[in-house]
Amino acid sequence: MSPRTELQAPKPQVRPSGLGPRDLFVAIVMNICWGLNIVAVKMAVVAAGPFTAGWLRQIVVLVICLPFLRLVPGRMGTLLLVGLINGALWLAANNLSLLVSTNVSALAIASQLGVPFSLILAVLFLKERIALTRTLGIAFTFAGVALLVFDPLVAREIPGLLLTALAAIFWAIGSLLLRRLAGVPVLTIYAWIGLIGGLLLAPLTIWIEPARVAALPDLRLGDFSWILFSAIGSTLVGHGGMAWLLQRHPMETVMPLTLASPIVAVIASSLMFGTVLTPVMIAGGVMAMTGVAIITFRTVRKGGGRTRPA
Repeated sequence: MSPRTELQAPKPQVRPSGLGPRDLFVAIVMNICWGLNIVAVKMAVVAAGPFTAGWLRQIVVLVICLPFLRLVPGRMGTLLLVGLINGALWLAANNLSLLVSTNVSALAIASQLGVPFSLILAVLFLKERIALTRTLGIAFTFAGVALLVFDPLVAREIPGLLLTALAAIFWAIGSLLLRRLAGVPVLTIYAWIGLIGGLLLAPLTIWIEPARVAALPDLRLGDFSWILFSAIGSTLVGHGGMAWLLQRHPMETVMPLTLASPIVAVIASSLMFGTVLTPVMIAGGVMAMTGVAIITFRTVRKGGGRTRPA
């Protein structure tokens, strides 16, 4: 293993390698689910309230993953932290940002702040090194995201953008913690996220949104379907795929792949909510996707054996 790519981190370690066809397929499905999810969450938040929608989402995740809920010796502290951050803090901040915003496309772009946050944390705490080519790809992608964020139409969404940035920080911390759960089945991880998130959000939901909770028997099936998609498509398929990739590849390889999701989200939210796609948004999207392509093809070209948790 080259010193340039070796991961210096506490056990468990993940040995880096190139992305294979299965990895790329997971990344594509993950980005589609996340891109469409922002529409589902916006609709769920409007219909049920931010905390109620988040709480129901975690209940659905728990019910689906309950057969896989089990104690994992030596990992319970990390599992509980992931449940707190991914299951409650990130979800609450993300849902609140969608409640106070109308330009959903802008939030989809701002959510990608989680990528530089994640890389900064990886460098600081995991001593990861980023090769020059992929560094340039990340910089080019970040420039595209920055161009989108600075579109004049985004200026009116400051509260939502700040909440989205907070959610991105929580997401980055949660992603870092997931690296320490290498070898733990993804469905077990999300069973704990659903349990901890559900337990933490329940009292907040009852306290902050009592009227929403009382009106749950009257929630329409169509509105509940948005919550189902968010739980299954985004949490289990999307975030489950992310956890699967993070357990097999370095963070600097996986994180840039998520930048395809805002492009899907921008198109989906534009069609659903009538958001205007300005030339600046289109140019920034092209830049972001170009950066993703540079990183992906460079990683595939490097090749290497399939990685397994140490």
